Amino acid sequence: MKPAAVHEFYRRLRELNPEPTTELKSVNVYTLLVAVVLSAQATDVSVNKATAPLFKIVDTPEKMIALGEAGLKNYIKTIGLFNAKAKNVITLSKILVEQHGSQVPRTREALEKLPGVGRKTANVVLNVAFGEHTIAVDTHIFRVGNRTGLAPGKTPLHVEEKLEKVTPPEFKRHAHHWLILHGRYICKARSPDCWRCVVAEFCTFKPKTPAPDPAEAKAKNNKKLKSTPAKKENLTIFPRSGLPVGPKK
Repeated sequence: MKPAAVHEFYRRLRELNPEPTTELKSVNVYTLLVAVVLSAQATDVSVNKATAPLFKIVDTPEKMIALGEAGLKNYIKTIGLFNAKAKNVITLSKILVEQHGSQVPRTREALEKLPGVGRKTANVVLNVAFGEHTIAVDTHIFRVGNRTGLAPGKTPLHVEEKLEKVTPPEFKRHAHHWLILHGRYICKARSPDCWRCVVAEFCTFKPKTPAPDPAEAKAKNNKKLKSTPAKKENLTIFPRSGLPVGPKK
């Protein structure tokens, strides 16, 4: 993709969403770090569901240590690999207390020394918490970089290095979020919505996915509705008349 096309690519994404943010919920830098660690091989939705009650009582490394590994597992057991993640979160919390004054470090080198924190996690924390111009390459960004021709590469690191090189300085602050959101909701893995993509003209993906036919979409939806069994109401039967008088309480 030529420089002029790259600039317009990002400009259009910025026009759609001038101030993108992570979809992971957190209350401070520490809980952001925990949320990102928990999000490895899991969806943001599943992580947010688990951490909503957790972060109401735990928002510091000390509180997490006090909760303990077993206690943490009770909150995150719906997340994949929760056993290993619980162990990592407790251990990294102890390291933060003992070596960093309970603060999340602001360098990639220090972050990557924490258990459960790789380059991608470190880049997310640096970008979201500290405003660094880092680009964390996950499966969505890896796909967008290769599929569009913006930054093709065989590994996440190759894609990251190319994105760092081709992304104009004015877009680097939010490049990570524009690309991940584009990959999550438009440039989807199985069937990208090319027909509603604002940067489709610069993309090398072929053939472009056409807009769905309204009649076919309606027929498909009707078929789905017919195949879905109706829910039975849990009714109380009035003893004498045999008439339902309302849902059981």
